[in-house]
Amino acid sequence: MIRSRSRAVVLLLVLGGAAFAVSAPVWLRTTVATALEPQVAVEVPGTTAAPAVSAAAFVVLAGALAATLAGRVARWVALAATALAGATVALGAGAVLQDPQAPAVAAAADAAGVTTLTSPVTVTAWPWLTVAVGAAVVLVSALAALGVRSWTLGDRRHERAGAGPRSAPGPGGPADRDPDAQADWDALSHGTDPSADR
Repeated sequence: MIRSRSRAVVLLLVLGGAAFAVSAPVWLRTTVATALEPQVAVEVPGTTAAPAVSAAAFVVLAGALAATLAGRVARWVALAATALAGATVALGAGAVLQDPQAPAVAAAADAAGVTTLTSPVTVTAWPWLTVAVGAAVVLVSALAALGVRSWTLGDRRHERAGAGPRSAPGPGGPADRDPDAQADWDALSHGTDPSADR
């Protein structure tokens, strides 16, 4: 489990950014023939081949930020959302690896107006990296979810000791140990020694 909230959030932010980064380069390459040119190169970026990947990457980033601000229950929800988004990243890239022909044909139709490919579809390394990033998001989200209770304990442990409601003045109470500076100044301005009754 990941016991540090800051570590979990940083990891998820890095992985969310990585998911954006790996979806931008060219995932697929092929060629088509047109009436004007016998061979036209077609390059398909990840954002076109698997548009769900970049959308899921945004959810990972949003979920990581939500985990920094939300309470314990909402943190569970945010981490569940990042885990689902990570699975979407991995599955989106996996679908392209399983059938690269379909997105290549669709991209060829958009780029050149033809759907008949004249060369096999070449798959770059980026979809494989995307699957790895998505799996890492799922793993980090699961480990962070296991450590959510320790996040709450850590938050309480680091709260300021004086953050709670102040005790009523009384003999030996907090008011005696920590005098109100503003009241002392007011007493001095009226010609009274604030330490006379202490």
